Amino acid sequence: MIPDLERLIQLQKVASRLDKSEADLVQVPKDKEALAARLAEERSRLETARGALQASQKARKQFEAELQDLEQRRSKYKGQLMEVKTNKEYTAMLHEIEAVEREVRGREDLILGEMEKAETLQAEVSREEAEFKAVEERFKSEGRVLDERAAALEQDIGQLRAERDAVAATLSEAVLELYSRVARRRGVAVAEAKDGACQVCHVKLRLQMYAELKRNEQILQCPSCNRILFFDPTPATVPAP
Repeated sequence: MIPDLERLIQLQKVASRLDKSEADLVQVPKDKEALAARLAEERSRLETARGALQASQKARKQFEAELQDLEQRRSKYKGQLMEVKTNKEYTAMLHEIEAVEREVRGREDLILGEMEKAETLQAEVSREEAEFKAVEERFKSEGRVLDERAAALEQDIGQLRAERDAVAATLSEAVLELYSRVARRRGVAVAEAKDGACQVCHVKLRLQMYAELKRNEQILQCPSCNRILFFDPTPATVPAP
């Protein structure tokens, strides 16, 4: 294999690893955003549960205040009942007392309902608090892992860029320009030819061209995708039976 082709293959390997590391680094903040969104979602669920509990407690206090007012009215009417002078007034006062007592029973039912509701809501708040704490711990733990991954990727990217530049410096200007032009258009500039076809675009090659490729004595491009082609003479490993 001619040296330029060997270097092009090496350059493509380094460039592919570099592209992968750069893509992984771009993904890190997206993963952190997803973690933050999950935490925000759980915080919203917790706040909703707490809000429902507070609303129930507020309603109960309101009913209790109304009940206190009703009980005061009932006491007042019972006091006045002893002061009435006619049967008509007495009957009217009894009706007032009965009406207040109905309202008292209604408020007592409402208070009981809110107490039962609050018990259920408190259990829900406790569950949401536990879930939020677990999600928050995962957010912190996975966030640290992502930060460490970003640091490792940045270091890897720096090393790969240096390696890429070192390999590129060994190529002639014309060969490097060819590689760069194909890479800009196709992303992957160097592709293996195998079984008579380009292994990236999968277009079949002419028999004469494939025969020339197998010698690896010149730089040839795929007639379909223009990628620089090479042939790997290493025989495929056959798995042991």
